[in-house]
Amino acid sequence: MRVRGIDRVWTEWSDPLDVEAGLLTEADWKTSFIAAPWAENNRVDQAPPLLRGTVRLRGPVKSARLRSTSLGLHEIEIDGVRVGDDLLSPGWTSYAHRLRYVTHDVTPHLRAASGGGRGSDVVIGSWLGDGWYRGRLGWNDRVRNVWGDTLSLMVQLEIEYEDGTSEVAGTDSSWRASRGPILRSGIYDGERYDGAGLPEGWSQPGFNDSGWDQVRVLPRPSAELVAYDGPPVRVTESLQPVEIIHNDGGSLQLDFGQNLVGRLRVAAGATEQGGLRIRHAEVMQGGELSLRPLRTAEALDTFWPAPSGLGTDGTSDAETWAPRFTFHGFRFADVEGHRGDPLPGSITAEVIHSDMRRTGWFRCSDPQLEQLHDNVVWSMRGNFVDIPTDCPQRDERLGWTGDLQVFAPTAAFLYDCSGVLRSWLRDVAADQRPSGSVPHFVPDVPALDPEDGFTTIWGDAVTLTPWDLYTAYGDAGMLAEQYPAARRWVEGLREVAVDDVLILDQFQFGDWLDPTAPPDNALAAKADPTLLATAYFHRSAAVLAEMARVLGIEEDAQRFAVLAERVRMAFLERFSPEPGRLIDDAQASYAVAIRFGLFGDEVTAQLAGDRLAALVRANGHRIGTGFAGTPVICDALTETGHLDDAYAMLLQEECPSWLYPVSQGATTVWERWDSLLPNGRVNSGGMTSFNHYALGAVADFLHRNVAGLAPAAPGYEKILFRPMPGGGLTSAGATLETPFGEAAIDWSLERDEMFVRLSVPVGTTAKLDLRSIDGGTHDVSHGRHELRFPASD
Repeated sequence: MRVRGIDRVWTEWSDPLDVEAGLLTEADWKTSFIAAPWAENNRVDQAPPLLRGTVRLRGPVKSARLRSTSLGLHEIEIDGVRVGDDLLSPGWTSYAHRLRYVTHDVTPHLRAASGGGRGSDVVIGSWLGDGWYRGRLGWNDRVRNVWGDTLSLMVQLEIEYEDGTSEVAGTDSSWRASRGPILRSGIYDGERYDGAGLPEGWSQPGFNDSGWDQVRVLPRPSAELVAYDGPPVRVTESLQPVEIIHNDGGSLQLDFGQNLVGRLRVAAGATEQGGLRIRHAEVMQGGELSLRPLRTAEALDTFWPAPSGLGTDGTSDAETWAPRFTFHGFRFADVEGHRGDPLPGSITAEVIHSDMRRTGWFRCSDPQLEQLHDNVVWSMRGNFVDIPTDCPQRDERLGWTGDLQVFAPTAAFLYDCSGVLRSWLRDVAADQRPSGSVPHFVPDVPALDPEDGFTTIWGDAVTLTPWDLYTAYGDAGMLAEQYPAARRWVEGLREVAVDDVLILDQFQFGDWLDPTAPPDNALAAKADPTLLATAYFHRSAAVLAEMARVLGIEEDAQRFAVLAERVRMAFLERFSPEPGRLIDDAQASYAVAIRFGLFGDEVTAQLAGDRLAALVRANGHRIGTGFAGTPVICDALTETGHLDDAYAMLLQEECPSWLYPVSQGATTVWERWDSLLPNGRVNSGGMTSFNHYALGAVADFLHRNVAGLAPAAPGYEKILFRPMPGGGLTSAGATLETPFGEAAIDWSLERDEMFVRLSVPVGTTAKLDLRSIDGGTHDVSHGRHELRFPASD
């Protein structure tokens, strides 16, 4: 491949790139789903089986691909060697509709096995785990086996030999099953592992499996088998404890200095015969792990070493151990059963998340604001574990649509999350109900979310998130793929609306977790939920019209633009008794209405902005919004000429505020503004997570306005540099790996000048807007630029 820039000069040819297609039709699968033959009690956690099968090679191997999928989670070994480094495969999808498979190049495994000769045996072994498929989900302990109660596996090994022949082998009735060392494996409750149950050499040739049971061959599920668009979940980083305390009872209390998502890996050489017990928590209370925020999630991993691995002193000689099919949200851990002082590196926290490529960075002269941004990054990492979730630690961890909807612009800046979210949006469309409504979380768990209603802000993810991704990446193909679901949502809203335009009688979360709401009732926000619902109806209809315009569906573009305008007019008639005023007089309502253009003209919007600023000042520039208002309030203030108020709110440290958690030592974004109360106690509310990214949506404002880097056309084909200094900041900047290359801005105030450094990638154009300092606007070509401008007082 080579490209030509606007100077019409061709680059050199790139290195050759091999592209390999996956399996394109169901008929390409030649193997079967298999399962252990024994019956199980599907009302409790169950011990998952080990499965093994043998393949006889015909000769030297040229190449080999292993494709695998499972109902439940799986890991594969070939001749005792782990295949790949992906975790929690094949991930979590709406199993009734879509089931992912993973592909690995296993040529080195088979070449080592064949040794250049004929008749070599290769053993494929698989671990299985409950995962999301049959493990318990949600806050009700009885909700388990949502999609099925039998773990099963399908493996297809495609071999090309040096002599030009090929064959396909894999799971069939010849495979064998046995109970393994995992006694329990649950996403919420953790893993129990008894090393005595692991047969030595079980996944290697020569192992005697005559005592194992013959597997059952199962019908293939009706779900479509699909390759994954995104990167797999992996261990991306390892952290050492920053403090280790020996408790009086003999356990170790570990502080890793960072609230993270993952697992502990323990050098088991100092494991006592009674085994290890590892508990996890995000915060401490009174010198002990605070477990109450976990609700019913045990977050407990237990490891017993194999007797043969115990040394003469009764400790384990095994190298390391970590759970396979679970993860935890934690900063602190208690470890019981570890003998003596841990050696450096003997206990590590492995950070786990979808291995997305980092694309966006922010920096500024205020260390607390930088820490807030770091907290947003860590919360995104911890909640992008295969799907975007609300929280990673308690008995929930669901793909809540509202959380992602408000956070999507931030997510798309920080990481290349296009693959993760494209896969998730396919499940959103698959789980969409016949009425057009969207479940509160996807994949849908009907037992937890039985209502078929139109909950806006949450359900609007089906329209607004594809548009946000199109804005970030410029992928019209993804937009076309999601358009039918977006259209069904808007048409469904119209069907349930009063007079086709007002959403008045559907359940709404509204401005969820408004700080004025009591701990036991997050619905009790100041903003009128029907006002916000109608505002979002307008926004989805307007965005749908833009989607149709991009896709060339002009009839729809005109029809939904008309609908959006009708909703806007009805909104003002119902909720705005006088120009620039709203009936509930709530910060969130003004912010949403201004940002969505509901007031219709600049004069009226200015009146609304003035009222919003007055409310913000009256509240001492402390936060007064929840999920709906928080992502847009700084923009609404800025758009209406109240940048100083936006900065005063952004930099406020009193509770509730963005920087209050930072002042309390937070390393992630909290679910509640006061998850930890000023008196040091954990909030008594039943929803008190210390790792929720939704309120971190303010990072989008940091990127676009504080640093000043925003798209002016989809995919950053045109870039807007618009830094807006304020709040006493002396410098700020952002870097983004756009689809065209690196774009960056750094600005600093030096005496009476503003110094700006820009980087514009080839293939794009940019505009530098310095009207906030009376510097005018300037067209900028590709390349690196250093500019100075007088700074206004």
